[in-house]
Amino acid sequence: MRKLLALLSLAFAATLALAGCSSPAPVTVGEDTVIIDVRTPAEYAEGHLDGAVNIDVSSPGFADAIAELPVDGEYVVYCRSGNRSAQAASIMRDQGFEHVIDAGALSDASTTTGIGIVTE
Repeated sequence: MRKLLALLSLAFAATLALAGCSSPAPVTVGEDTVIIDVRTPAEYAEGHLDGAVNIDVSSPGFADAIAELPVDGEYVVYCRSGNRSAQAASIMRDQGFEHVIDAGALSDASTTTGIGIVTE
């Protein structure tokens, strides 16, 4: 019985590990799509998606900067780990933006959009 329980536990753990390795879904980026890096300017300078603009979600001016963007535009936001991009996407949706994609971490955003990472 213990061997069966151990085997089932191992199988369950392996299933969870493999589920966490799935690739993010591809994101179609149109000509008018605005890619927003919501990390700090220092993080942005270390590497960002080619063509991305930097609007730091942790800065006091984030809401004002976002308010200057057209709410009917298409946006992809990303950060280092996915936490700040989720916050930024939520703030944007609360301000009436309907087409906001949270691409998560920089590496995931690069994979899902097909856009390379560049440095300044």
